[in-house]
Amino acid sequence: MSDLSSTPAPVRDGTAGDHFSMLPGPDVLVIAPHPDDETLGCGGTIARLAAAGHRVHVLAVTVRVGRMWGGHSDGDVRTSEFKLACSALGVTSAELAWRDEEGSLDITTRQRDLVNLIERDSAVSLAAVRPATALIPAAGGFHQDHQAVHRAAFAACRVHSPDLKPTPRAVLGYSGAEEAWSSHAEPWRVHVDISAHWEAKEEALRAYGTQMRPDGNPRSIAQVRRVDAAAGGALGMRYAETFVPYRLSV
Repeated sequence: MSDLSSTPAPVRDGTAGDHFSMLPGPDVLVIAPHPDDETLGCGGTIARLAAAGHRVHVLAVTVRVGRMWGGHSDGDVRTSEFKLACSALGVTSAELAWRDEEGSLDITTRQRDLVNLIERDSAVSLAAVRPATALIPAAGGFHQDHQAVHRAAFAACRVHSPDLKPTPRAVLGYSGAEEAWSSHAEPWRVHVDISAHWEAKEEALRAYGTQMRPDGNPRSIAQVRRVDAAAGGALGMRYAETFVPYRLSV
C-alpha cells in the first residue's frame, strides 16, 4: 500500500462564484482502477473542483508490475507518475492501494476485498474521507478491472443510515479513454465545463509518460483533447467532461 497523502497540492485561484458550490459538501472521492484513469476520465473536473476549494481525494486501486501493451510497467515509475499527476491537478490526498509485483493479481476475483477497500480499508476510503461526492468508473468500461472497480464502487456507495457508513449524496460515473468501445449504453447527462482547467489536465497527462501513446491512439494527449473538445463543442464550451448521474442530491 502506497500512501501519497503527503503530495503537495499546488495553490490555485478559486472562483467564489463557481457553481460547484451546489455540491453537497467540500470533500470529493475519486476512485480509479489504475493510476492514470483518474486523469484520463475526469482530470479537468478534478482540477476545477480543487480550484473551487473542494478537497479532492483519489484512490487508485492497483498497478501491475511487468509486461503491458506498448511497453513495461514499472511500479516505482508508475507510483511517481501518479504522485506528479495528482499534484498537477491539485489533489488533497491520494493512495495507490495494491501493487501487483508478480503481474498475476486478478482483482475481478476479489470483489469483497474491493468493496472493503473503498468502504473502509484505505486511507482515502469512504469511512476516512466521508465524501459528499464520489466520482467512480462508469459501468460501460470494457476493461475487466474497470468493470470490477465499477461494481465495487457502486456497491460501496449504496445508501446507508449515517450512523452505519457515510453515503455520498452525489455519485457520478466517468468514462475511460477507450470506452467509446462499449456494449453498455448509459445516459451521459452531466457535463462539466473544464475549459479553464484543461492545461492542468494536460500537465497531469504528461506526468504519465509511460502510459500516453502516439497521436491517433485513444490514449494520446491529442486524442483526449479532441474528445474533450467535441464534448464541449456540443454545448458551446471549449472543453468538457461528461458523467453518468447515478445519484445527485443537492
